[in-house]
Amino acid sequence: MLGGVVVGRKDLIRPLYLFIRNTGPSMSAFNAWVLSKSLETLYVRMNRHAESALFLAQALGGHPAISWVRYPFLPTHPAYEIAVRQMRNGGGLVTFELRGGREAGVRFLDRLRMLSMTNNLGDTRSIASHPASTTHAKLTEDERQAVGITPGLIRISVGLEHRDDILADVLQALAD
Repeated sequence: MLGGVVVGRKDLIRPLYLFIRNTGPSMSAFNAWVLSKSLETLYVRMNRHAESALFLAQALGGHPAISWVRYPFLPTHPAYEIAVRQMRNGGGLVTFELRGGREAGVRFLDRLRMLSMTNNLGDTRSIASHPASTTHAKLTEDERQAVGITPGLIRISVGLEHRDDILADVLQALAD
């Protein structure tokens, strides 16, 4: 692996550093080829993500352990009218708030059997995240609230598994 050092005035280097940190270095030719191959099926995969995410969001609405569910193609979403005008589908991310706060969020993740517990979103497999105890744990409660991270917030990045299997895992993790 090659390494390097960038030397110069801080006001010139900082924007370059931030760009590289946020976008990553140039990819290898092999990685570019793999990416181009995956783009061939992106449309089909995104439809599957979105169909399953809508199914999950609809199924979770009204569950006694959940106080609200957010998905752009649910009529209860604050931006529903804009979403249906501007988007073909609602995407693969479902967000909901567990009653019971942080403890309920951690317990939910611990009970999952099929869904992966990671901070990455957008994989082919379904992923669950509890930001208050993971990605945003170092923030204060006020800082989390300012960006909409509530104590019981759960994000599900819906993958390509069968939608009934995804729902079954979420429901068993919600059971008392």
